[in-house]
Amino acid sequence: MDLFNYNKDNSSQPLAARFRPTTLDEFIGQTHIVGKGSLLRRAIMADKLTSMIFYGPPGTGKTTLAEVIANTTDSHFMKLNAVTSGVKDIREVINTANDNLNMYGQKTILFIDEIHRFNKSQQDALLPSVEKGTIILIGATTENPYFEVNSALISRATIFKLEHLTHEELGEMLNRVLTDGKKGYKNLGVNLDSEAKEHLINAAGGDARVLLNGLELAVLSTPTESDGTVKITLKEIEQSVQKKGIIYDKGGDNHYDVISAMIKSIRGSDPDGAVYWLARLIEGGEDPKYIARRLLIHASEDVGNADPNALNLAVSTFHAVNFVGMPEGRIILSQCCLYLATAPKSNKSYIAIDQALRDVVNHKTATVPAHLKDSHYKGAEKLGHGVDYKYPHSYSNNFVSQQYLPDELQEKRYYKPGESGYEQKIKEYIDKTKGSWED
Repeated sequence: MDLFNYNKDNSSQPLAARFRPTTLDEFIGQTHIVGKGSLLRRAIMADKLTSMIFYGPPGTGKTTLAEVIANTTDSHFMKLNAVTSGVKDIREVINTANDNLNMYGQKTILFIDEIHRFNKSQQDALLPSVEKGTIILIGATTENPYFEVNSALISRATIFKLEHLTHEELGEMLNRVLTDGKKGYKNLGVNLDSEAKEHLINAAGGDARVLLNGLELAVLSTPTESDGTVKITLKEIEQSVQKKGIIYDKGGDNHYDVISAMIKSIRGSDPDGAVYWLARLIEGGEDPKYIARRLLIHASEDVGNADPNALNLAVSTFHAVNFVGMPEGRIILSQCCLYLATAPKSNKSYIAIDQALRDVVNHKTATVPAHLKDSHYKGAEKLGHGVDYKYPHSYSNNFVSQQYLPDELQEKRYYKPGESGYEQKIKEYIDKTKGSWED
């Protein structure tokens, strides 16, 4: 169950595996977590590791970091893949870890790839050993661990987020491969022209594995020139990488990032940003009903009574998308998205309910004023319920001033309408009836 067990002759391995770094000095990218002086780098070099979780998009170096640790640490290193391993495998690792610690005083580091695929019982099986320090856990996941990993494990691990590799970092990786005579392509005389290089980097989308696989396919499929070189042009690279899929995983962390970008663009009244992120969601295969639900929420949270019709349109959008389906549903989603982005904005309804909820929690003994209590049941009037209640429709303009909040909260103002759109009229009405809320 050793983590990495490569043959000395690895020439038959794929380029991505053959070129995988084994030391921190070879590692490219993620300088925010493994750069000089960083916490993780110091911990690796000193072999003073604690449980941690690496999460980020594919091809950013999660497994590579595990290999670096495997090559650096004096601890016994073991690996499980959450897709193929069960509780039985976990118990075997724990037994080995206990033996190593008791007999040799040696710690065990357990690397679990795709840890988010472990169910609750599997994760719970790890917890006691992680808690006691019998096992130092290193998990790798493309999912946000705060959503997919048990909170008990999260609280005992340091989370390190890996980012897409930058254009410059991917360029550095390409140059290393082309100039490395042992693991790379220096001895093959590969000549990658500038257009091909630029397209390959852009098509990789921050994923080192896509970059290396695309280059390898181009090299293997391109005939050698008469001078012994392999000339790679834009044409060969385009054929090798084909079309790079949209960087969007509807089951992963990027899912929340793209949704967030759409909502923030709508909130910021930018229709172009809003419809672009909507397109990313659609192209990424997001459930259109999920998108419609998010638009529904936004219609009240950020537009609210500045344009009461926004909620009506969002509700209609939800039903219309359900009825019509895709791909035509994209047009309906676009209409609603653009309407919300260009509508006047108000979050006053959102603020009002949250403030009221806080007061409900903080004033649990607050009682309904007697005049607001139900007076229709037998004996209610004798108890004073409903007595002195003023019926608004019996007064001019259907309004009369009276207390509607509990005694201890009667001076509270939860709803303070803004001055955008229809809410300006609401504000004018409230100012007339209750007085200006700034008073």
